Amino acid sequence: MHDVESTALTEVTTTRRGLFSPLRAYVHTLQASDKLLAGLLGIVFLSSCAVGLYALERSYQVEVPAEGGGLTEGIVGTPRFVNPLLAITDADRDLSTLTHAGLMGIGTEGLRPVLAESYTVSPDGKVYTFTLRKGAKFSDGSPVTADDVVFTVTKAQDPALKSPELANWANIRAEAVDARTVRFTLSKAYAPFIENTTLGILPAHLWKSIGNEEFPFTKYVSEPVGAGPFKVAHISRDKSGAITSYELSANGAYALGRPYLSTMKFVFYPTIDDVESAYKSGSIESAYGIPEKSALRSPYSRVFGVFFNPELNKAFARLEVRKALSIAIDRDALVENVLGGYATALIGPVPPGGTTTEPALPTGDRIATAKKLLTDNGWKYDDQTNTWKNTKLKLTLGPITISTSNVPELKALGGAVEADWKTLGVATSLEFADPNALATTVIRPRKYEALLFGMVIGRDQDLFAFWDSSQRNDPGLNIALYQNHLVDQLLEKARQENDPVARAQELQKVSDLVASDYPAAFTHAPEFLYAIPPSVKGVVLPQITSPADRFATVASWHRYSQWVWPLFVHKS
Repeated sequence: MHDVESTALTEVTTTRRGLFSPLRAYVHTLQASDKLLAGLLGIVFLSSCAVGLYALERSYQVEVPAEGGGLTEGIVGTPRFVNPLLAITDADRDLSTLTHAGLMGIGTEGLRPVLAESYTVSPDGKVYTFTLRKGAKFSDGSPVTADDVVFTVTKAQDPALKSPELANWANIRAEAVDARTVRFTLSKAYAPFIENTTLGILPAHLWKSIGNEEFPFTKYVSEPVGAGPFKVAHISRDKSGAITSYELSANGAYALGRPYLSTMKFVFYPTIDDVESAYKSGSIESAYGIPEKSALRSPYSRVFGVFFNPELNKAFARLEVRKALSIAIDRDALVENVLGGYATALIGPVPPGGTTTEPALPTGDRIATAKKLLTDNGWKYDDQTNTWKNTKLKLTLGPITISTSNVPELKALGGAVEADWKTLGVATSLEFADPNALATTVIRPRKYEALLFGMVIGRDQDLFAFWDSSQRNDPGLNIALYQNHLVDQLLEKARQENDPVARAQELQKVSDLVASDYPAAFTHAPEFLYAIPPSVKGVVLPQITSPADRFATVASWHRYSQWVWPLFVHKS
């Protein structure tokens, strides 16, 4: 047998030699220079073949994100409550968002299921039933169950805990149908309710034995266990014990799949100027709120304006007065010169990026139009007193005091409005207050003649709290003390309308009516700015309600990629 195999091998070798013998014989006849040229041509040929094969392979492969790498970001403030029921600052909410997950979460096109697999809504819009994903886990490996959801909601509803989420969950019954099914029953239909279910869920087995008094002080407030895309890896503190940085690592148990970034580090600074300095020096790679030209931009779900209080200034009860003051504001100049171009000029109550359409901005000579509007309605300008007067109505327009925060941006904004109104002939002054003092001593008791302020409008664009007449007194947010019976009816109808198209139509009517009544001189909606390296791919910003919304697609962010055959691409 061995001889047979040896003979066969010899025959194959001889055959191969026979095939290449003429080629070798020809090469031996060449001169040295020709041999060099032939060798070079051979190398070129082989290289071209390799490149062609590589290109052919790539033409059939796809580039996909790969795991690895990290990101270091700067944030203003220091986190205190990394807990979805207690978070009160942007730093709190940022870390809570990354370490916790809700039944639903924010996506680029609206809400999407996260811990929930699916949900249904009863025909009357009062009962929401959620089914949890199979295998959903917290970062400690324990399963996420309906009991955890009910526990979290029940704690949010406990007035003794004083959670900022209390108002969202009042009068809602939560019950566990089984381990993977939870049911919410509302006292009446409320279409924006689904937004509430983005609330981060707490693991009941860790929290249920902790009383309300201990709740804000337990270690889980700074070292959370949640079901979010990341989990706490390391916390750095200074000598006084204050937190200086958080290091998070990817949570392999995240319901939507392990994030591609392996780590995220957050460094905390006292002011935005400190953050900007750290960014420019390279100490951090990303930050929001920095006016960087290369920053990503997204509509901020906030509307700023000067809100009129007709109870403290009777002239504001007149439509022509409110309209004239609104028209007189040069919004384009305000956006460009005061806000650096990072805003959208508005004259209505709804920010861009939603389903409603804003009314057109005034054109032409603003001051001349405003003056004509006043004179056509019986107002005359008194050169002696530099005020507008309506003798028939026994009213005087001016002087006006605008109350606002002492935040630099609002001070500059107030100065621009003051200058425009003085050009109209209305004496105006500014009154500044610390943000906390403004809220407690000015806004809540409604002690302002005109208030320069910003409203945070949710993604659902529910305008009830801002414009329904029942919300004129604290804790309602109707700071213009606005009353319109038709608007009240439309707001209530929109809240109970489950058809998104019909609801959008109702909200458009509300927006048009409020805009035409000029309860405020709306000025702009700011843009959210997020400076982040271009090497971090997959970053898509939704409409921003809270800065933490920038993490809507964080599980898809990546710094590395790889080429694979389409067969191996995971389809979610």
